[in-house]
Order: sequence, then structure tokens, then C-alpha cells
Amino acid sequence: MFDSWLVHEGAVVRMLDRRRFPPPWSVEETPACFIVRDRAGQALAHLYYEESARRSAANLLTKDEARRSAKDIAKLL
Repeated sequence: MFDSWLVHEGAVVRMLDRRRFPPPWSVEETPACFIVRDRAGQALAHLYYEESARRSAANLLTKDEARRSAKDIAKLL
């Protein structure tokens, strides 16, 4: 748990910051997507990608785009 402070209507209020998805977050690569997971292994995001040069009608990300996005999500904390 982390302590945080909030200023609300001129009063300083101490709040406990309860993290629902504990850091650090990691990125796992699978054959179809990248999965961002929290420390407990809970999947937070799935980023699907298309490896072929021809992208499907689903407009999936390229593998590189999905990897970069997954890394960016994992850095949010």
C-alpha cells in the first residue's frame, strides 16, 4: 500500500492507495498476441497482431506495433 494526499475543497485528505493491479507489470509474447500481466499474473491487456505483410480486414496491429504498445502499457505505473 502507498500513501497519497488529496487536496479537496481546501482540506488536505490522506488516502491509502490500494493498487488493484500490483506492479511491476510484464509483457508475455504468444504466437498471436502480447499479454501485459501484473505481478500476480493477472492479464491486464491482450494486444493481437498480424505477422503477414497483408493485413486482414480486422485491422490488427503489426507485430512491432503490438510489442511497442505492450511495453508502453507495462510502463504506465
